[in-house]
Amino acid sequence: MKNQINRRRFLQQSSTAVAAVAAMDVLDAMALAKQPWEIQLFTIPKMVSDDFEGTLKKLAGLGYQEIEFFGPYDFSSPETIQSWVALAGQLGIGRNAFYGKSVNEVASMLSDLGLKAPSVHLDLITMRKQIRPALEALKNLGTRYVAIPALMGQKLTSADDYKRFADEFNGFGKIMGEYGMTFVYHNHGYEHAERDGQVPMDLLLNNTDPKHVSFELDIFWMQAAGGDPVSYLGKYPRRFKLMHVKDAAEKIRFSGDGGSPDQWMPLFPKMADPGKGVFDLPSIISAGKRSGVEHFFLERDLTPTPEETLSGSINYFRSLK
Repeated sequence: MKNQINRRRFLQQSSTAVAAVAAMDVLDAMALAKQPWEIQLFTIPKMVSDDFEGTLKKLAGLGYQEIEFFGPYDFSSPETIQSWVALAGQLGIGRNAFYGKSVNEVASMLSDLGLKAPSVHLDLITMRKQIRPALEALKNLGTRYVAIPALMGQKLTSADDYKRFADEFNGFGKIMGEYGMTFVYHNHGYEHAERDGQVPMDLLLNNTDPKHVSFELDIFWMQAAGGDPVSYLGKYPRRFKLMHVKDAAEKIRFSGDGGSPDQWMPLFPKMADPGKGVFDLPSIISAGKRSGVEHFFLERDLTPTPEETLSGSINYFRSLK
């Protein structure tokens, strides 16, 4: 009799577990069906520079609902604007991120097209030197998240270096909180090269205040460094609020620690449109939804096939179930 009871209890518990998993799958599918798909404009920098308003209309027509700007802006620090000139020339970009429009004009254009800009990228120097003027401008755009895209040129050789940045991020986040915004750090791969026996990505996550600091998970750069996006999403629930969705034509790894553009640039040609590469995007995106990611941005940096990337990616996103 005891064995029969144990067997019955086992079957009941097993059935409950199976039902729970099935329910989670259904909820994931429902969440993905309602997801507003988005784009980081660094995917198509020349297109948006050549015809800002026309490109926004194209994005809205294709079904994109939210965009992420990459800067610099008229309110960025003078040093940042000057440092961008050379790269902008190489990319064929003639103006800064709002392309001759004021913040209020951009906000009006987005509203007329049914678009939103929940997130923008803002550089470290601007945050250090004139964060409040920048936030005053961005609040007119309806922005919620303000992200540092990378820490280029900064000293990142020890665990203490990363701890100091964690403290600084907390400070930025407290100021942003006064404006109803959240500070975000976007990983770029070098955070997985151990420093003093510790993984910097974990140091940043563990030493920042969740009330003031969130993260944007770039799945391409994390995997280029040997990190696992699904593992991080599970280990740190509700810390990643944004995700850059891109694919890779083949397995990728940095040649070194991932800490310099000369290691990033060789990997750009290995990027692929979502669904056309080797990443398990359905699993990563589902893990993101369960972990609390709110915004999923297409980002295929400097795509060589803008029209194909835009149309193919939105169709792929819609196919996810």
